[in-house]
Amino acid sequence: MTLNFRFDNSYARLPEQFYVRQTPFAAPAPSLIALNHPLAGLLGLDGEKLASEEGIAALCGKALPPDAEPIAMAYAGHQFGHFVPQLGDGRALLIGEIIGRDGIRRDLQLKGAGRTAFSRQGDGRAALGPVLREYLLSEAMAALGVPTTRALAALTTGDEIWRDGPVKGALLVRVAQSHVRIGTFQYFAARGEQTALTLLADHVIARNYPELATAENPYLGLLHAVIRRQGELVAKWLLLGFVHGVMNTDNMSIAGETIDYGPCAFLDSYHPFKVFSSIDSQGRYAYGRQPQIAAWNLARLAETLLFLLGPNEEVQTAEANGALASFAGIFATAYQRGLCAKLGLDPEEEADVSLAQDLLARMAEGKADYTLVFRSLCDAAEDPDCDRQVRTLFAEPELYDEWARNWHERFERGRTATRLASLRAANPRYIPRNHRVEAALKAAQKGDFSEFQRLLQVLQAPYAEQPEFAEFATPPLADEEVCQTFCGT
Repeated sequence: MTLNFRFDNSYARLPEQFYVRQTPFAAPAPSLIALNHPLAGLLGLDGEKLASEEGIAALCGKALPPDAEPIAMAYAGHQFGHFVPQLGDGRALLIGEIIGRDGIRRDLQLKGAGRTAFSRQGDGRAALGPVLREYLLSEAMAALGVPTTRALAALTTGDEIWRDGPVKGALLVRVAQSHVRIGTFQYFAARGEQTALTLLADHVIARNYPELATAENPYLGLLHAVIRRQGELVAKWLLLGFVHGVMNTDNMSIAGETIDYGPCAFLDSYHPFKVFSSIDSQGRYAYGRQPQIAAWNLARLAETLLFLLGPNEEVQTAEANGALASFAGIFATAYQRGLCAKLGLDPEEEADVSLAQDLLARMAEGKADYTLVFRSLCDAAEDPDCDRQVRTLFAEPELYDEWARNWHERFERGRTATRLASLRAANPRYIPRNHRVEAALKAAQKGDFSEFQRLLQVLQAPYAEQPEFAEFATPPLADEEVCQTFCGT
């Protein structure tokens, strides 16, 4: 039996200042926890072979497949607003690139692959909890319809690593349309390497934005395209109640995918400035601040591309500012359209956004569960008697009553079966609720992966009614609520 990954490694063909070649550490006793068979099929890989002893050895880097070229990518980044000129892949290796059955080129990356030239004082390893967390969260986001990196496999290594104490070592095989970040551009800009920046921009255009190749100014087109993707991406985050937690510039993908699931979380009770991350003491990356942070990060990208945007400084600055100014409108349009869809209001009317914002304000005051309120509106739209159930989700039920009268009156104008179906399609029943994720990870630390597997199964169909898994849709009890999340690095 032979595994054929058919790697074609375009990034490894760039000059070696872009990366450091590295061999993964050899896991002493790798064992497969989860394998994403549908994703394997999309990549043109045989899932059964990947689950074999030979496949596991390939996935963990113990026996690299032919044509693999493991590299640790160089990048910089603003971390909580402070610029660090050299970060890079300190525990991850890009193994190779695969062109899938859909014609899309994707990276295959191994996280937890051991020390690299960019590890600084770290061990380059990954603990079991963060690996399973990223597997769950990234696959849930994919099922929810959010652009994201994907998880192909999770494995234990058969040894222990040290964090606050000894924990099980693990590996994540991650798939992405690109691992180039805003911080990758910052790395070369900080060194004044304009030739490298041009090569990097050309690489990103050829790989992720090929339609720009014939544009009058492909680099200006690249800036506009990344701004659009990020604006629409962050809108999707907010519409689902997702808090990334660490929106550093090195954690923003140039391809517009959600990347680097560390202390991320989903809202339970709604609050516009909710913070979960233990390292975000100032609330820089709070739920409601994510659009502003994305705009700030994009401005850092624009700074690295200035010399490519026009013939002189005046034109360059004007073009960059014009592109950056478009972000607010792109985000607002996507977010407001999404809010109206979550209320079943399509086509939209002028007052619909105000109606949606009024609900959010009442939810914040009433400490109402974000996901459950919007999903419960699906039932109330079909049967107004269900309002009685929705109002109980508010600490002060009367907060819902006046709003509900206005919403029902608006919803009834143009009620159709299609509108009811669209309402359910915009509001998931299931999200990776923080307490469910934590429970699954705690069980896994004890060697029980059943809760992880059950939760993963539920999250593959987040918009469907799954009566047999009804408990996964309920908010946490007071003693189950997760108030703080951790990076796990």
